[in-house]
Amino acid sequence: MPRLETARLPGVLQPDWPAPSGVQVLFTTRAGGVSRAPFETLNLGDHVGDDPQAVAANRMALASALGVRPVFLQQVHGTEVALLSATTPDSTQADASLSTKPGLACTVMVADCLPVLFTDTQGSQVAAAHAGWRGLAGPAGRGVLEATFDAMVAQARQLDPQRSRKAVALDTLVWLGPCIGPTAFEVGAEVRAAFIATDPAAAACFTALPAGKWLADLATLARQRLQALGIERVHGNDSSASWCTVGQASVFFSHRRDAARLGSTGRMAACIWLA
Repeated sequence: MPRLETARLPGVLQPDWPAPSGVQVLFTTRAGGVSRAPFETLNLGDHVGDDPQAVAANRMALASALGVRPVFLQQVHGTEVALLSATTPDSTQADASLSTKPGLACTVMVADCLPVLFTDTQGSQVAAAHAGWRGLAGPAGRGVLEATFDAMVAQARQLDPQRSRKAVALDTLVWLGPCIGPTAFEVGAEVRAAFIATDPAAAACFTALPAGKWLADLATLARQRLQALGIERVHGNDSSASWCTVGQASVFFSHRRDAARLGSTGRMAACIWLA
């Protein structure tokens, strides 16, 4: 995943995936902002204890780099999907957003959770989902990825009421961003149980540790969920060390790595929009 330097926002990452030319994507790193420790420097989270003026300046820098308005959600580890419009306010409570219009960037904030970006081969819609383990597992096996895909199917059927879910899935492109990696994400037995209760194959994404703990592979769990929906074109995070937020302190914020040690940490953003 190459680094993209811009005049106003250095150090952001540009995904390498076959998105249509009208679909733009950007993933921020720690670099390019004004926040002080432990949020240095491009913290975009307004809920982590950072100076509000610094967060506002960082968000303005992001908007300038995008050239469109990033719509920041109040993320609650749920499955709600917000359909964006010009009047959608920041802090709308949802863990995913979808847009069919230029000028608005679907934006999710992360600091170990998995950002999941969606589009279609026509570039007619884009979506972004925030997938921690709770949102990914969801109630009764319907998590934030399933909810986001349902919203995409609904939008596709507004153009063609006869469009099948299978056709939409085969037309969907997905990019998985950096997240906590499978050697760092220690969880309890209840997390493993939440996934295998609806999909026994998810057991392969967990490695046993002493005292009833497990290591979880969040990106592979997401890939399993997407494949179950019929989505085959999945790019980005392959669960290798280069994608792990915990292991790269100079590049990525990590709640698991820094919150207990430093008291808090910042948030990065994954943005996708129609040019």
